[in-house]
Amino acid sequence: MAVTALYFSERDGQDMALSNPDKMLFTSKADADARDKMLELSEEILVFLQRRVEGLSDELAEQCALAIAEDKDLFQKALKKPELLNQAPEQPAEKQDA
Repeated sequence: MAVTALYFSERDGQDMALSNPDKMLFTSKADADARDKMLELSEEILVFLQRRVEGLSDELAEQCALAIAEDKDLFQKALKKPELLNQAPEQPAEKQDA
């Protein structure tokens, strides 16, 4: 019988990771660490949004912070080229023909 090590971010917690294995369980420590860093960024963005946007609900602030943190690379590029934020994502060649 083979044994596979699985990793999860402590910020997600084991119960949450087990209930969402496709997004929160990883076969490499590096991937789990990357998720942890993304969640850390999301928490900081959440605090920033709550401080700067009056009347923003906690749930909406959390959703916005997570969306920004998940696409941080796009936001970094958009600081130099803002129109990148609203361009349609490129599709693989085989899906474009369908």
